[in-house]
Amino acid sequence: MSPFFFFSFQDKADDIMIGVKSTALRLGADTKKWLSAFGVGTVASLTACGMASDQTWPYYVALAATSAQLGWQIGTVNIDNGTDCWNKFKSNSWMGAILFAGIVASTLLKEDEKKKNQKTLEAVSRLDD
Repeated sequence: MSPFFFFSFQDKADDIMIGVKSTALRLGADTKKWLSAFGVGTVASLTACGMASDQTWPYYVALAATSAQLGWQIGTVNIDNGTDCWNKFKSNSWMGAILFAGIVASTLLKEDEKKKNQKTLEAVSRLDD
């Protein structure tokens, strides 16, 4: 959720001018608190998804990098500067790419471990014969 807020903050002046009651205007001075809460929720949800799908360490390394990116965005964004908000929004492509790479690497590692476990079971089975 937080990454998309950066997009909405870039045109707050336009929202005021045309009378749109946007979330960017509604959050006002509490914006960074809300962004932080949404960021924590995002990271918690991604952690739960990783656990539910038995992800391996590359996923969690990517999630840590994603969390750092999100923390950097929230900590450094100037919500009154449309250009800065746009730049933070564009940087989300890196956040998605990092997380995707972690998912792919974790899945490949799971497949490799699965093959190793299968070979071990076959070797043990042969010993029993």
